[in-house]
Amino acid sequence: MTPKEILDTILGYLGFAVQIEEQPNEHGLVLQIYTSDAELLTGRNDETLEDIQYLLNRLIQAADPSAPRVTVDVEHRRAMRNDRLVEKMRQLAGLVKERGRPLQTEPLNAYDRWLVHQAFKDDPEISSSSPDDHARMKRITLRLRNKAGE
Repeated sequence: MTPKEILDTILGYLGFAVQIEEQPNEHGLVLQIYTSDAELLTGRNDETLEDIQYLLNRLIQAADPSAPRVTVDVEHRRAMRNDRLVEKMRQLAGLVKERGRPLQTEPLNAYDRWLVHQAFKDDPEISSSSPDDHARMKRITLRLRNKAGE
């Protein structure tokens, strides 16, 4: 089964009537969901959407460990939320540059941490790091890169 078919099956079993579009991106594949139940499908703070995406990726990876990551979005809400998060982190990075001291973010889930790390991976001035513990929600520290490129 394709990721789109798996997602359609999951959502069908949960009682959602949906239309799903596949959209390739630089990190893998985005499955864009259109439904009249968007609020119910995303859940509070996008928790339901996060859980569905996690489950879908686990199923796909179990069948094919080399399969690309799939992002699940509902009516472009995740994309807009991601843009707001990255913009907020860029403002925080501006404070790091201005003050010269590291700053920490609020606790973020794994997907949001990944987004932040992606946003700063090629930044010549700011680096991002998070602790190695296995907590679900972790803070990221933004700091100035040292002269050696850190």
